[in-house]
Amino acid sequence: MSDLNTLTISEARDKLRAGEITSTELTEACLDQIEGAGALGAFVHDTPDLARAQAARADERLQGGEEAPAMCGIPLGIKDLFCTKGVASQAGSAILKGFKPEYESTVTQNLFDAGSVMLGKLNMDEFAMGSSNETSTYGNAVNPWRRGNDDAALTPGGSSGGSASAVAADLCLGATGTDTGGSIRQPAAFTGITGIKPTYGRCSRWGIVAFASSLDQAGPMTKSVRDAAIMLEAMSGYDPKDSTSANLPVPNFEAMLTGDIKGKVIGIPREYRMDGMSDEIEKLWADGTEMLKDAGAIIRDISLPHTKYALPTYYVIAPAEASSNLARYDGVRYGYRAKLAQGDGITEMYEKTRAEGFGPEVQRRVMVGTYVLSAGFYDAYYNRARKVRALIKRDFDEVFADGVDAILTPATPSAAFGLGEMAQADPVAMYLNDVFTVTVNLAGLPGISIPAGLDRQGLPLGLQLIGRPWEEGDLLNCAYALEAAAGFVAKPGKWW
Repeated sequence: MSDLNTLTISEARDKLRAGEITSTELTEACLDQIEGAGALGAFVHDTPDLARAQAARADERLQGGEEAPAMCGIPLGIKDLFCTKGVASQAGSAILKGFKPEYESTVTQNLFDAGSVMLGKLNMDEFAMGSSNETSTYGNAVNPWRRGNDDAALTPGGSSGGSASAVAADLCLGATGTDTGGSIRQPAAFTGITGIKPTYGRCSRWGIVAFASSLDQAGPMTKSVRDAAIMLEAMSGYDPKDSTSANLPVPNFEAMLTGDIKGKVIGIPREYRMDGMSDEIEKLWADGTEMLKDAGAIIRDISLPHTKYALPTYYVIAPAEASSNLARYDGVRYGYRAKLAQGDGITEMYEKTRAEGFGPEVQRRVMVGTYVLSAGFYDAYYNRARKVRALIKRDFDEVFADGVDAILTPATPSAAFGLGEMAQADPVAMYLNDVFTVTVNLAGLPGISIPAGLDRQGLPLGLQLIGRPWEEGDLLNCAYALEAAAGFVAKPGKWW
């Protein structure tokens, strides 16, 4: 069975438990695919020996008669932002070249405890800063989809571009991602897969290289909503090592997938109808609304009035936190250190290391963040952004308090664009890719992207559902109903 890599997590789980396949066979099928997919640039640190050892242990567990967890024996890709013991963990940056942690991130430890298999580390934008996976020290990750008969390479989205590309191309059954302003949901939409950002605090941030600490959240990227539910449960849980981790029980998310959304109130925010939004995105949104209505949901127009301030608010808060978090990379304790000229002191070492180790986008955001935190501008920018953030959260709180169960929006303003197409554009044009997603991070809410259609050029388009805090199960069930109604089954044609 050479096509085992095309299975979903739930399909593989059932076959593993029935003894029809082994984790070793499943893992080998994925490793074979990875070996021939170098053109995608998805995997950047392969760990085949570790994968085979973990698969062998999973097989022992599955065959030992005990009730193995759902993720036991499932081969995954791990985003390079997650620290993995003894395996290079560079966050897509040259400044962490050679860094191999002596510890495991809590999320990956949870997955390994459940019996999951790590195939390797996945490409990403440097320190998760980007929307196209073009800022990575490893080079670009490439979308497995193509526009019609056009051979132009497309972005898989960012920052979790390697994760999205790997799942869409069936190199792994699922992958970890992180989402600071849309970095799970946007690449999921660009590649025709499912990606969920849970409520802030649902998954531990310990051992995940920090970008913006009040916004970062880990989540799964999978081939279906059911797979997202299975994987999210394994990733989640309280962690005393993370002060922002919520001490709440983790539900059985898969058990909550009934598909019954009769009477659920779905909000349609008028502020998400942006100027210049393509007619294809408008139609997709309208079609998604009708699908949910036909499934028994009640559709309600709502207002989130402070949405228009979300993007500038995000691009003050995120760089400010990044400039603080990235101050630790100085060439002293770990990672890259620049070569020094005779007479250079510690200040020159800091300057040269950071100038050579950080890429242009990271440098830009560090500079912006340092500026907005400086004494003369702290109140004018950072403090004001914090106040607007509170208003954005209040908008959502009021809508949910008024009986809305979930909110439907587009996931992205367009389908995937070509690699290099935005190179000469103003950076703000690239930042606009996050226009539908950043509000969710600012408010700490769960959000999921579901593939719902194709554009005229045959590229996938996604819809986003936003849920109440800590109610990922209900959100996943709404997404499950939308997934069933949309019936998206398209796959990229193999060219790599």
